[in-house]
Amino acid sequence: MSEELDPEVVELAAKIFELARQGDAEALAAYVDAGVPANLTNDRGDSLVMLAAYHGHAGAVSALLARGAEADRANDRGQTPLAGAVFKGEDAVIKALLAGGADPSAGTPSAVDTARMFGKADLLALFGAN
Repeated sequence: MSEELDPEVVELAAKIFELARQGDAEALAAYVDAGVPANLTNDRGDSLVMLAAYHGHAGAVSALLARGAEADRANDRGQTPLAGAVFKGEDAVIKALLAGGADPSAGTPSAVDTARMFGKADLLALFGAN
């Protein structure tokens, strides 16, 4: 027996995922402070941190991490927010994730692997993976 989802809950979740994509740190913080799980994921396993990171919003990433979101939470394809930030070239997000405890070797491909693929020697040095 499958449980039908409440359309209002689905609508709220969609709104919160969009806030992460837009980088609205203040609104995201308010929702998490009000009880929305900091590690909320969509149907592809993308967390709020993943969406904020991929779209280049360091402030939103930091706000979520400060509220208990996992820096290394991988999506359904094994990708982590840090690897996504490396792929997108989001230096401020990379720094925010590292400050929040992200592991450059986590995920598939990892942030280290991604930096190697794109010849980002500066990031390899930052990750201690020359």
